[in-house]
Amino acid sequence: MVVVEKYPDLKATQNFRDLQVQLEGTENRIAVERRDFNEAVGSYNVAIRRFPSALVARLAGFKERPFFEAAVEAQKAPAVKF
Repeated sequence: MVVVEKYPDLKATQNFRDLQVQLEGTENRIAVERRDFNEAVGSYNVAIRRFPSALVARLAGFKERPFFEAAVEAQKAPAVKF
C-alpha cells in the first residue's frame, strides 16, 4: 500500500489496465450478441422457407429479416482520450 502511495504512476497504470480489460470485455459481449442475433435471424429465415411452415409464414405475412451488419465507421475502435 505504501508503494502505491509513493508512486502514483503504479496506481494509474493499474487503472489503465482495468480500463483495457473492461473495454475488451465490452467488445467481446458485443461480438457474442451480434453472433447470437445473426444465428437467430438465420434460423428464422430458414424456418419460414421450410415446408409446411412456409405456408403458414406466407399467410401470416412473415418476411425474411436481414443479418446485422455494422457500419464501416463502427469497424474502427473508438479513441479513448485522457
